[in-house]
Parts: sequence; structure tokens; C-alpha cells
Amino acid sequence: MRLHVVVTAILLSATSSLPAQSSVAQAIATDPPRDSTHPARMEVLHIPTHGNIINGIAYLAAGSGTHPTVVFFHGLPGNEKNQDLAQAVRRAGWNAVVFSYRGSWGSPGKFSFAGNLEDADAVLAYVEDSANARKYGIDAKRVVVVGHSMGGWVAAQVASHHPELIGAALISAADMGRIGTMPRAQVVAGMRDGMESLTGTTPERMADELATGSARWTFDAAAPRLAKMPMLVLTSDDGFAMFGDGLAAKLKAEGNAQITTLHRATDHSWSDSRIALATTLLQWLQALR
Repeated sequence: MRLHVVVTAILLSATSSLPAQSSVAQAIATDPPRDSTHPARMEVLHIPTHGNIINGIAYLAAGSGTHPTVVFFHGLPGNEKNQDLAQAVRRAGWNAVVFSYRGSWGSPGKFSFAGNLEDADAVLAYVEDSANARKYGIDAKRVVVVGHSMGGWVAAQVASHHPELIGAALISAADMGRIGTMPRAQVVAGMRDGMESLTGTTPERMADELATGSARWTFDAAAPRLAKMPMLVLTSDDGFAMFGDGLAAKLKAEGNAQITTLHRATDHSWSDSRIALATTLLQWLQALR
């Protein structure tokens, strides 16, 4: 049976049924008034991590002062960048940061799963740095991570040792630690199907790295350190729902009462449910504010 720790009270089929004046509905469907003094803008980021400079983009919200900020972690290889979510987040008054891990999508270096976690830490250090926070209008005390697919695994792992975050959201998350326990040939085949844009690695190397790190990289291993973290766990009809359901159950067992779960009958990329996905995410973020 599907676990629902907390069921979010949202209508996924149409934003038109949301209250006409709700901030979420406006952020989904309406451009905000232009602030000529402090306009919304986009900044290219060059983020240092372990001797490399990886590529990022900041979608910065309009208005003076600082803004809460969402950092997005993409999947493997990350064909779905979720930049529509980043734009919706910005229209709702949050900054949004997207980036590419080492060895992916033009960022220099060699791709690895351990490197993904290191890069995520480096991005958080970058946005929480006082000089960068001033430059980009970031409220470093109100940062959320959102991860899709493998990025959901990154979000859970990183949030488990960043208690300063005010929340973590997982979208159709893949538990890479659990995947590392599967038969090697099966994992190699799966990695081979997701090599677009990745450099400095091979399917065999990726499978072996997951097998080596599997014990410490599972959702179960991270859950005890997420017992106080507000979490949004979204699942879909992609074969990965067991990972999100398992994490939500483990978090409940650890005493975390701040879990929102929801399942959507859609594919791994939420291809026919992008408005529903943005609505769900924004309503959850609004509650964190």
C-alpha cells in the first residue's frame, strides 16, 4: 500500500480551480509586475569545487533585499533540467539555482557519484557564502534543495548533513545506494543508457562505484539524519516509487512529522504533469515561508 504521511491538499488537474488571487496560481500563470529598480534577472555562476569550476545559473527574483533560494539537483544524465520549475519558483519570489555536476553538460572534470555529492556541497557553500549572498540577494538562512531522479538522491544525502536547510524536496527520486546493490550487469546496462553528456567515466566504473558506496549511500542510511528536516517526497509511475515510499516510511519511523508525500500517475519526467508538479512544489515552498 502507498504510504501517505501527509497528503497535500492540492488539485493537480488544473490551476484554474485554485483561488483566483492565490500567489501560487499567479506564479504559475502570470508574470509579476516589473520592478524597474530591482528587476528579476539571470546570472551565470562559476562555482569552485575540488579544483574545477562548474557551470551554474541563478534565476534571481525581483524586489529589494534578500530572497529565499532553491537549489536544484538534476538527474542522470539530467536531460530534464526542470528549468520551468526554476522559473515558477522565481515568479513566486524565490531565487533559483541550477548547475551541472563535474563531467556533465559542459562542466569540466570527471563525472562520479561521489563527485556529485561534493559538487552539491560546494554549491551550497557558494550560495551561503556572505559575499555571494549579498551579490545575488540570497537569504542564506532560507535555502531549500530540490532533486529529481538521481538528484533526489543527491538532495537526500546532502540534506542529511546540512541541518541549516529549511527543507528538501525529492521528485521521482532514485536511491542510488539501493541501485548499487543490484546485479552488476543490470546496473552497467542501466548506466549505459544514461551516458549522454557525461565525461571521464564508463558504465562499468559507475556501476562499481555504486557497489562500493552502496552501504553508506542508501536512503535508509540517510534517514536518521533527516528526522527533523521538512521533506516533500513525490513519486510517479516510473518504477522508482518504492524508493520514495521507503524513505517516507523510514522518516516516519524516525519521528519526522514534517513529511509531505504525493503520487502522480505520470512518467519519470512528469511529462504530462508539469503544471501539477510546479503547483505542488510552490504550495509546499509557500508553507515553509
